[in-house]
Amino acid sequence: MTDNTTLRLPVIETTANTALSARLQHKIDHKTKPQGALGQLEALALQLGLIQRSEAIRFEAPQMVVFAADHGIASEGVSAFPQAVTVQMVGNMLAGGAAVNVFARQHGFALQVVDAGVAAELANHPQLLKRKIAAGTNNICAGPAMTPAQATAALQAGMAVMKSLPGNVVAFGEMGIANTSTAALLLARLADLPVSDVVGRGTGLDDTQLAHKQAVLQRALDRHADVHEPLAVLAALGGFEIAMMSGAMLQAASERRVVLVDGFIAGAAALVARALVPQVQDYLVFCHRSAERGHHLLLAHMKATPLLNLDMRLGEGTGALLAWPLLQSAALFMAEMASFDSAGVSGKTET
Repeated sequence: MTDNTTLRLPVIETTANTALSARLQHKIDHKTKPQGALGQLEALALQLGLIQRSEAIRFEAPQMVVFAADHGIASEGVSAFPQAVTVQMVGNMLAGGAAVNVFARQHGFALQVVDAGVAAELANHPQLLKRKIAAGTNNICAGPAMTPAQATAALQAGMAVMKSLPGNVVAFGEMGIANTSTAALLLARLADLPVSDVVGRGTGLDDTQLAHKQAVLQRALDRHADVHEPLAVLAALGGFEIAMMSGAMLQAASERRVVLVDGFIAGAAALVARALVPQVQDYLVFCHRSAERGHHLLLAHMKATPLLNLDMRLGEGTGALLAWPLLQSAALFMAEMASFDSAGVSGKTET
């Protein structure tokens, strides 16, 4: 088993700061509005200010990073789409035609695609980072998804990818046929939830296919019943893209970046990251609630309130990008909205 001293996880400072929190809250409360009237946007502004250690929230060079990999469990028929779709969709992203490309262009995010473990050789491309650990994971029903050394290598590769990119805000997405199965297994084990509660329809399974998927995942979980330590769970049940994303999240948090978490798969990566270094959660902005069945349980387990609920289940990082204008609005109301004093507006009458 790989231990944390071998891996050398990043040091992440908590954002807890009583004095700064009080100043930020005072600033929020004294804008020209009733206290709490901007609802969740106020909590977001407070979180962003604590992440940036400042009453002035600024965003620089936003990055969108999509990690792609294949999964051996796809051979068990748990997806409505064939495994070949992974490499085809990576090609679509590099050609600029995927939903994540559209939204990244719309919102001014630089997009990078990372080959974490696609089961094909990809041609060179300016937006492609080749960090392949292997050509897909092993079938979890037959043995561990990856070796401890591969899990460590994937986490370290994710950290290295993050170190190479500029900016102070990063959104994460993924592409990998069968990765809702992997995410469900990680959630089931790390949150101690039954498979029946966390398995969803993924790419669009019918009732018969869903029942088959549940049976396969229960068999996989039973196969690794004695594995509970976070790194061992990641190696036994994880995917290369999830492991790499977890490492990138840890590194981003250690650099005090704002981390935009997409849906179910990115949420599973965040769950792994938090199990490794709990302080990472301070830096995570959960952007939307996926329609995938297990995601609301994952959010509840992490005590996270997502910004959007649009019944989406596409992945790729699309939900993270769609939530971006809310972060911009949180920063702008802090910077530009008048206070009662500056506007000469009377505050609430005290009784």
